[in-house]
Amino acid sequence: MAFIYAYDDVVPVIDPTAFVHETAVLIGDVIIGPEAYVGPGASLRGDSGRITVLRGANLQDNVVAHTYPGGEVVVGEMAAAGHGAVLHGCRLGQLALVGMNAVVMDDAEIGDFSVVAAMSFVKTGMKVPPRTMVAGVPAKPLREVGEAEIGWIREGALSYDDLRRRALAGELRRAEPLAAPEPDRRTVRAYQVKKLSAMRS
Repeated sequence: MAFIYAYDDVVPVIDPTAFVHETAVLIGDVIIGPEAYVGPGASLRGDSGRITVLRGANLQDNVVAHTYPGGEVVVGEMAAAGHGAVLHGCRLGQLALVGMNAVVMDDAEIGDFSVVAAMSFVKTGMKVPPRTMVAGVPAKPLREVGEAEIGWIREGALSYDDLRRRALAGELRRAEPLAAPEPDRRTVRAYQVKKLSAMRS
């Protein structure tokens, strides 16, 4: 089980259908909704405001979620925060995607089906309209998110749902390492999602 801490007698909530990795940290007013996925090393620190992760959303490895006093982080249905992203007092809409190592600041809102490019910085209070890609430091609107990209975002969400279901079914387990690879070693079976660059070519 993850590192779960009550704070000021407020205890985190994890829906039984959600998967939270055992190395994730949940503190205080954190609510993990149905079919959500919280990856290794994620830190959701609800010691100054609420963090809500809605149905089917995924917070990947080392995501940090926190807020200013009295603020809130809301991660919308099937939204995703990529590896190392920081969410601080912000809201992500349905099927919104925050790329790897991006930062979304206080009172920012990322609209439904919108994308924050990797390594971008969304400044305090920015409102990203639905179906908009933003990028840069500070982030600026680039263009509309197309149907193919929305399909790709949805497939990414489904791939994390596959990870969630398989982890809960016991396919993810502690193991002792082998001294050498087996002669007939296979790789893991994974939900197949094309790279976005392959979809454009």
